[in-house]
Amino acid sequence: MERVSIFFQSMLCMIYIRLMNLASLDLNLLVALDALLLEANVGRAAMRIGLSQPAASHALRRLRDALGDPLLVRAGARMELTPRAQALRAPLAQALDQVRGLFMPDDFDAARSERRFRLMMPDLAVELLMPPLMKKLDATAPGVRIDVVPWRGPAIFTAEFARTIDMVISIGDAFRGFHRQLLYTDSDALAVRQGHPAGVRLKSKDTFLKARHVAVVIRGQSEDLIDTWLQTKKLERRIALVVPSYIEALHVAARTDLVAFVPRRLIAALSKQLSLVTVAPPVDPGIDEQFMFYPTRAQMDPGSIWLRTVMLGIGRELERPKRRAPS
Repeated sequence: MERVSIFFQSMLCMIYIRLMNLASLDLNLLVALDALLLEANVGRAAMRIGLSQPAASHALRRLRDALGDPLLVRAGARMELTPRAQALRAPLAQALDQVRGLFMPDDFDAARSERRFRLMMPDLAVELLMPPLMKKLDATAPGVRIDVVPWRGPAIFTAEFARTIDMVISIGDAFRGFHRQLLYTDSDALAVRQGHPAGVRLKSKDTFLKARHVAVVIRGQSEDLIDTWLQTKKLERRIALVVPSYIEALHVAARTDLVAFVPRRLIAALSKQLSLVTVAPPVDPGIDEQFMFYPTRAQMDPGSIWLRTVMLGIGRELERPKRRAPS
């Protein structure tokens, strides 16, 4: 039982003990809890695991009674997870993945495999995730090949195309037939060239709105997601240029006086190379959650599980605060 970690044993036992009598363990209740925590919606959770909505509602009632926590609470027109439910998401997902792994043959040898994985992600995810992924593959799976295909929005993510994809990195949850796990979080900031005439004055809302911006409209989208969000605040920035990728936006910002409103981690990754300065925006869209999506059909596939484990490790490294060099 070497595959069962000490963490897994203790966490799974803790969840089981709190959920139900040990004489009548019900793994399906944990699966229902996982779906409810992922979707924060009883109807969508029911669809995810193939239950009727009444059955999912019944499972939620049992979980509430067992855990002594409402788990899902109404906030206006939507449901939100309680702090207790939020805290359960990651350990429960990890525990279930390891349970599933117990019943799978060890038939994926990363060191000898020549498997080819197709991943779909935007350019910012390529910039952040591919260098550490390839470093890990060089050391542990030199024969594995990664093919990154251009990102396309859910509106043009056809079922035929989906069958060719092993993993998607994206925000939101609009990819049917895929499970998702939180990979890392980010936030948005302004990127300008060093010596930009507005500089820190872009922290002012008036200066920000009057500045000339480069927008990013990825294939399958009708506008930059920043502009979609600004409209909810009844604000409109001045767009001078539209490009199809975040990296192109940063390259333009580095050589002009245009302002790029893009993910902060990407600015940090390229700021030294492109001589960019990060400026806090006067309006804050909040935290962006980047998810890893994998096909339902590959949920029990050893190769997929291996790749997901590697990617989750990279996500944890991104989230880990960097230590400052000693002065």
